[in-house]
Amino acid sequence: MLTHHRKPVCLSLISTDLPFWSVVETAGTLYQKDTDRFHLLLTAPPLITCELASSLSSEDILPENQSHSQVPSSPRILWLEISPYRVIMTMQGNGQVSYRHFWEQGVYGVSRYWLPSESLKPHNPIRLRNFTKNLSLKGQHLPEHLRVEYELWADKVQMGSYILNLEIKH
Repeated sequence: MLTHHRKPVCLSLISTDLPFWSVVETAGTLYQKDTDRFHLLLTAPPLITCELASSLSSEDILPENQSHSQVPSSPRILWLEISPYRVIMTMQGNGQVSYRHFWEQGVYGVSRYWLPSESLKPHNPIRLRNFTKNLSLKGQHLPEHLRVEYELWADKVQMGSYILNLEIKH
């Protein structure tokens, strides 16, 4: 039972204890895998990276010459596997930061981050744990609103509390 729908979506990530928030509004493709299992595929806007010029002469001190913005050429793909019981979110693309989160209510899930490297040898991901305090999915036949409240942990150090909100407009 694979059906798909192109829908406008709003995805936001907010920290409840740190000055961090991110909002992405875009169109996504919603695939219905089973009665209550869905995949949502969307393209996220590119991250803009800045590099500080390594050798500045006295002529190059003007602020507009101090950094060079680079916009990657390929898109970042965000893929969510959604059910009422668990959510897996994967971000990958264009050699920038990639990650994979696994959330299930009342469970310590794994969050992995792959950072870009100029080295040719493969590198191991950064592994963190997340504790899902609340996971709720609302919608009649198709998901309309997903909310995941979780804490991010590195060993025994809490790295913040977060709320992931996903709204799918039908």
